[in-house]
Amino acid sequence: TGKCYHTFRGHSAEIVCLSFSPQSTLLATGSMDTTAKLWDLEKGEEVATLSGHSAEIITLSFNTTGDRMITGSFDHTVAVWDVGTGRLLHTLIGHRGEISSAQFNWDCSLIVTGSMDKTCMLWHAVTGTHIATLAGHSKEVLDVCFDYAGQRIATASADGSARVYNAETKQCIAKLEGHEDEISKVS
Repeated sequence: TGKCYHTFRGHSAEIVCLSFSPQSTLLATGSMDTTAKLWDLEKGEEVATLSGHSAEIITLSFNTTGDRMITGSFDHTVAVWDVGTGRLLHTLIGHRGEISSAQFNWDCSLIVTGSMDKTCMLWHAVTGTHIATLAGHSKEVLDVCFDYAGQRIATASADGSARVYNAETKQCIAKLEGHEDEISKVS
């Protein structure tokens, strides 16, 4: 119908990223104001403000059950949040550059992060423990994702290549080359 149901206002700077919860009851927004907000889609109201980053939030993602969310920031960290309470559960520290992307795997056990530091990191979603660093790109990693089974990780880079890693062995199993410029998204 094209009908606008709600207009959400509350960030003090531009909104850079957003995502629906898996149940489509919440909308998450990430902003240059260093916060993320959760919005109730039925009521049109803010549910929570997630504060903890010291720089803009550039990416965010819900897990498949909708009870956890991650935010990635230019402060080089990824935060893991409890959606129900808005509480910060873990801060994933290890990247030496801005975070470009972050995602949970399908069963919510792992988190993958990509960074301007040319690496991709794998984390235990429940404990926030660093598992592995996946290297190989010569320029920034601009996007990362898991396959639906959670067995493979794909990375897209400013070096014009994409790579596929085995999530269990952490080995690169494919180097996808052929683009003439950066690859900004992979799915």
